[in-house]
Formats: sequence, C-alpha cells, structure tokens
Amino acid sequence: MRIMSDGRVMVFAPAPQLTVTIEQHHDEPELHVHPGGQGIWQTRMITLLGARVTLCAAAGGEVGRVLSPLLEQLTGVTLRLVMREHGSGWYVHDRRGGTREEIAERPGVPLSRHELDELYNLSLAEGLRAGIAVLSGPAHPSVIHPDVYGRLAADLRANGCRVIADLCGRHLAAVLEAGISVLKISHEELIADGTAPDGSTAALTEALIKLHDGGAETVLLSRADEGALALIDGEIHEVALPRLTPAEHRGAGDSMTAGVAAVLARGGPMHEAVRTGTAAGALNVTRHGLGTGHVDAVRVLTERVRLTPMKKES
Repeated sequence: MRIMSDGRVMVFAPAPQLTVTIEQHHDEPELHVHPGGQGIWQTRMITLLGARVTLCAAAGGEVGRVLSPLLEQLTGVTLRLVMREHGSGWYVHDRRGGTREEIAERPGVPLSRHELDELYNLSLAEGLRAGIAVLSGPAHPSVIHPDVYGRLAADLRANGCRVIADLCGRHLAAVLEAGISVLKISHEELIADGTAPDGSTAALTEALIKLHDGGAETVLLSRADEGALALIDGEIHEVALPRLTPAEHRGAGDSMTAGVAAVLARGGPMHEAVRTGTAAGALNVTRHGLGTGHVDAVRVLTERVRLTPMKKES
C-alpha cells in the first residue's frame, strides 16, 4: 500500500557540511557562511517549489555547533537533528577570481553506531509520515556505510513510501537492490562507476535499461548541456533543456532531484516531475547559489522542456 503524500518530503541528509565561501563584491571581499551538502541544496529547491521538507540530519563537534543554528534557520523546513559527539564536515572556497578555488575541506567523521541508530529511526518515521523520501549522499563515502541506505530504502518502500535516490557507487548499488521509485544520476557518475563505457547516447541508453532492470522504476540521467535522458514507464525519452548561460555548473543535478520530489509530493505525474526537475536544474546553473532560483522562472522554463520518446531500433 502506497502512502499518500501531504505535500511534505523527507530529505535524508546524514552529514551536512558548513560551507564558507569568499566572494568579491565590487572592491570588497565578502564572506558567506551557510549549511551545505547535497541534501541541503535539494531541500532549498524543494521548499522553493512549494513543498514542505522534514530534514533528517546529524551534526556535531565545533563545526556542528556553528552548523546547527544555520540548519534551524532554513525556511519551510522541519529539522530533525541528531547531535553527534565528533565533527561535522566543512569546506572553504574562494570565488574572488570568478571561479571556485578550493582552499581546504574535510568531509566529516564517520557516524558512530549509536548516532546511526538514532538517525535511522528518525528518518524512517519521518519518511513514512511524509510518503516521499529523498536519499542524498554524503560528501565522502566513508562518512556513512552503504548498508544504511539499502536498509532505509527497503524499509520505506516496504511500507508504502516512494523513494527518490541521488546516489552513485556502492551507495547506489545498495538502494537498487532494495528497489527505488526514482533515480537521478549523471553521465559522469555512470562512466566512473563502470555502468557506461562512455557518454554516447547508445551507451547511456543501455545503462538506463540496466539501472531500471536493477531496481529503479524511473531513471533521470543528466548529461551536462547535452540534454537529459529519462526512462519513464519503461520508455526512454530525450529531454530537451532550455538554453541558458551558466554562471555556476555545480548544483544542477541536486535541483533536478528536488524538482522531481516537489511535484510528486503534491501528487503530480512523473512526466511533469521530470520536466520540472529539468527546468529547476537548468535555472540553477544561472545562479551562484546552489539549490536556489525563482519559482516563477522554474514554471516558465518547465513549459519549454520537451520529452521526446526515442525510436526503438528494429
């Protein structure tokens, strides 16, 4: 039995980071301090598109004491936070030269067994309460074991929750074994994992089918500025992206995932979810803030996204 969503999404973000970015504003440097990481950027876009989010995360150490109040200030978000004994991850980037230069970063300390147990219970309860769950990845695979994702996906699915995953590597393999409703992945990740030998349409199409057969009902594959591919109801579509000038390439995939989740949370169909996700991802690259945008712009761009069924080879 599938749980009906009430317009809320549970985002599983086990290890959010403290992000420090130095920007140049006219003749003066500016310091920006925000919560970050894949799940946080997805959360921002989901709430922007009108859905509510229950964010399940963990934070601790000196960095966590700074990060926690920033997480509490996220608009439209109900925070379920597990306080950790050891440190959360962080990074410091310098954008004064117009490009993003990494100064230093740490992904964070792996979660302990007791921290994982507490976070797992919170996430399971909130995912079942919401009916839609987004499983986002950690900054580094070592922070949380893939088995946690696999068990959570299996338990959520078994009790009627729709699971959306934005993962790769061993974490992806774990949730595919459990079965998921939607997978968002990039062509770079498929090539790195060895699922696709190259970025050709033929190779990526074969990879889509493999992922579907492996446990993903719907697959949304981003291909940078070449347009996305989507497998929906067993049929592969080419997804035409709106042509926009990029300011920041990072974050487009997270906004894609968020757009899909926001539409499904209000009961929209999968085709609309994919089109909205594609529009949100395209808009995000025009901005320096990750997981940001204007809802009216997303709506206008969604009208310009086209899904074209690919012809099957005879």
